[in-house]
Amino acid sequence: MISLDKVYHANYVLKDVVRRTDIIYSSTLSEIGGCEVYLKTENLQVTGSFKVRGAYYKISQLSEEEKSHGVIACSAGNHAQGVALASKKFGIKSVICMPDGAPISKVEATKSYGAEVVLVPGVYDDAHNYSEKLRDEKGYTFIHPFDDEDVIAGQATIGLEIIEQLKDVDAIVVPVGGGGLISGIAFAIKSLNPAIKVYGVQAAGAPSMIKSLADGKVEMLDSVSTIADGIAVKEPGVHTFELCRKYVDDVVSVTDDQVSAAILALIEKQKMIAEGAGAVSLAAVMFGKIPGIAGKKVVCLISGGNIDVTILSRVINRGLLMSGRTATMTVELLDKPGQLVAVSAIIAGCGGNVIGVLHERSNEGSDVNGCYLRLNIETRDFAHIKEIEEALKSHGFKLLDERRK
Repeated sequence: MISLDKVYHANYVLKDVVRRTDIIYSSTLSEIGGCEVYLKTENLQVTGSFKVRGAYYKISQLSEEEKSHGVIACSAGNHAQGVALASKKFGIKSVICMPDGAPISKVEATKSYGAEVVLVPGVYDDAHNYSEKLRDEKGYTFIHPFDDEDVIAGQATIGLEIIEQLKDVDAIVVPVGGGGLISGIAFAIKSLNPAIKVYGVQAAGAPSMIKSLADGKVEMLDSVSTIADGIAVKEPGVHTFELCRKYVDDVVSVTDDQVSAAILALIEKQKMIAEGAGAVSLAAVMFGKIPGIAGKKVVCLISGGNIDVTILSRVINRGLLMSGRTATMTVELLDKPGQLVAVSAIIAGCGGNVIGVLHERSNEGSDVNGCYLRLNIETRDFAHIKEIEEALKSHGFKLLDERRK
């Protein structure tokens, strides 16, 4: 099993390979989260993710014979880039199996490091199964993305950095997929200072570690669905499960909408890009998922920044909805001149900005002279939305649908 000596050895091996990423205090995010929020910026790591730590250390520990066979790995994207980069530095062949739905940016980045990429239909676990099949057929050396003591030791070096950079840290919040990252960090932190709390965060659509811990054994989900593709794992590792059970204080979940809001907050408040998996830690703090951290010093690990730019705009739009920055309202009107002007004047008077209008004639069962006005509005927050709704009602307008969509 993993030892503290191994973690320190990994730290030594990696010192000239990876960046010692900064911890950044955020006053604005602290106000939102109700605690002192610090960001451990692994999204600014080499390859844009923490994964290079475990991948490089694992490959550095292979025998010359194992290296000569070449390596194979499975990944949703970040482990792929770490293995590809490490393999390139050691001059060995690398084959990476990735889900066919992996972001194009991650696929292309992996290829750019010289790896051969095999796209496998399905999710991460399907890529994992196919990579094991190729390993057996071709004799490659398999580099597991999380359930390996050398990989875990590499990820644990983040824990060493955090405890050196912020000696009085109270809690660390870590994204969880297969569990390699949190296992390493929790082991290192608890070995050095058991008083520091370590919390994990999973996507609500992929709660494999949460279910496994609740059941007391490793469990496999039937399916996973989340925008946080980096942690969309059906089944945690055997080693990582045991380490989490022993060293992690709790694991909670966040929804995709909450993740979107966290991504937007990082962009707006910190001018920082995070992928879905990287933002779940902040989402958990923003939406009150972590118990007992009010006023405490809390490090949110932003584990990666390799978000596909083609979905970034959609994520931002979801984030705007979740934070009350946009709203949709449907107003029932009489179809006569001046109605749209009146509604617009009320919204403008409240400081709202109409960015979309859909005018529809009434349907069966409505007033023959009625119509519907569906409005998309830019707003400041949920209190502002409520102010606009009340203003419209006070002027005699009926809101047909007050739900935020």
